[in-house]
Amino acid sequence: MVRRQVSIIGSTGSVGTSAASVIKYANAAEAEPVFEVDALVAGSDVDGLVQQVKALGARHAVIADESRYNDLKEALDSQDVTCAAGKAAVCEAAARPVDRVLAAVVGIAGLPSTFAAIEAGNSVALANKESMVCAGPILKALATQNGVSIVPTDSEHNAMFQVMEQRHDVEKLILTASGGPFRNTPRAELRNVTPDRALAHPRWDMGQKISIDSATLFNKGLELIEAAYLFDMPDSQIEVVVHPQSIVHSLVAYRDGSVLAQMGEPDMRTPILHALTWPDRRQPGPAKRLDLVALSQLDFEALDTDRFRSVDLCRAALQAGGGCPTVLNCANEAAVAAFLAGQCGFVDIEWIVAEALSRFSARADASIPLDSLDAVLALDADAKRLAQDLVKQAALRREGV
Repeated sequence: MVRRQVSIIGSTGSVGTSAASVIKYANAAEAEPVFEVDALVAGSDVDGLVQQVKALGARHAVIADESRYNDLKEALDSQDVTCAAGKAAVCEAAARPVDRVLAAVVGIAGLPSTFAAIEAGNSVALANKESMVCAGPILKALATQNGVSIVPTDSEHNAMFQVMEQRHDVEKLILTASGGPFRNTPRAELRNVTPDRALAHPRWDMGQKISIDSATLFNKGLELIEAAYLFDMPDSQIEVVVHPQSIVHSLVAYRDGSVLAQMGEPDMRTPILHALTWPDRRQPGPAKRLDLVALSQLDFEALDTDRFRSVDLCRAALQAGGGCPTVLNCANEAAVAAFLAGQCGFVDIEWIVAEALSRFSARADASIPLDSLDAVLALDADAKRLAQDLVKQAALRREGV
């Protein structure tokens, strides 16, 4: 068995810790290790990073928060591992030669390291949807130029990737959504939603940003944009349906009437294992096996776009093209952060994103394609400034001023 060298960018987050679990399970299941871990990168969680380095035998450890470098260095002083800190060190770690880099940083903050990995000739297991939303065409062109693969790792896109037999024969892609914690909540009641309620996802255990995105269904809208870029599919051929059990992770419908689905327990370790080992799939995984008899039934519902308008906003951004998907994503990140900080309401997230998109779309340069990482990051900074102003306006709107 060929041993695979991997690095994890965002190792102490939800996806990163699941990946660490997959690697430990796989290495323990075989006589010889299946994975060798080269670099582990975390944001500020030194304790979690140190534990992972020791458990996985990583060669290189990076903490993005430069103020925690001495803590990291001291904690790993007795280990045969190099240490670094700062944003530049994160990108340098992603560029170290390995078989696959797992890009698991949440938000557009993960874009520079994803770019660095691909530019260095590393194949990427992409769990950072915002990178594809904000810079999909750039990343795909760079991957083609460097002869490397971008393997979808989000459960929905990984599901499509697994059952995508012939791209030219596909009639449509079908994304499934659990519906989040407010699937049956009247829209009028959403004005009173608190962060604690919004973070209580019924199916998935995720970080705060993704949990709020799942509650607003912006997560599904961003996934729609990601799917369009990953699979070169127009939004008119991408459908979103609500599937509360989260067993069918996505489906691909073909022109002959066949519909292929990827199913499994709602456990991120399954798509992570697939993405790290693709194109092989001989490695056993730790996820619970699906019991169809115990499951009994699978339910599907139409998406209520009157209650949740986020998916339509994302469709509009994708159709407009240019920098619109980037602005939408950045405005959403800023709005979610404001909601979690108590600076705006739950439904204000949608208003802030819609208003940011509307104002940007009125600009003469809105439809011009972004052609570089610097252009994406510059637009991100502009969009975040605009979103911060809109957060203040949202507070005034709530107060009736």
